Amino acid sequence: MANSPKTVPTKKSVTKFIADVESDTRREDAKTLLALMKEVTGDPAVMWGPSIIGFGQYHYCYDSGHEGDFFVIGFSPRKAHQVLYVLGWMDDEDPLLDRLGRYKRGKACLYINRLAHIDLGVLEKIIKKSYRETKKIWPN
Repeated sequence: MANSPKTVPTKKSVTKFIADVESDTRREDAKTLLALMKEVTGDPAVMWGPSIIGFGQYHYCYDSGHEGDFFVIGFSPRKAHQVLYVLGWMDDEDPLLDRLGRYKRGKACLYINRLAHIDLGVLEKIIKKSYRETKKIWPN
């Protein structure tokens, strides 16, 4: 099965995964993100693949016929930064991003070195917006 997705839900413990994060700062920030995303979504945290913590799940099917399942929002405490999978439906010009603080952006991700460098209230609004918009597009 060469085309099997690698990012799928696992039974791995989210708590143990976070406890094993080497950097004290990254580990504490991961605990904060875990609590924030649980509160915003009401969904349990689930490990997706070996290193992503996801919340919620949806099934997608593109016009091409490609389909699968994915988490609605999530994050991964990587060595260099926290990767937050929360921008899938956010426009590059969204005013919330101007108020967030220090970050880098990928297509659907925020890269944050430390939560101390951003406004957590703005991040909460971004998380809520992403969760709501994703659920609108894929309402299963």
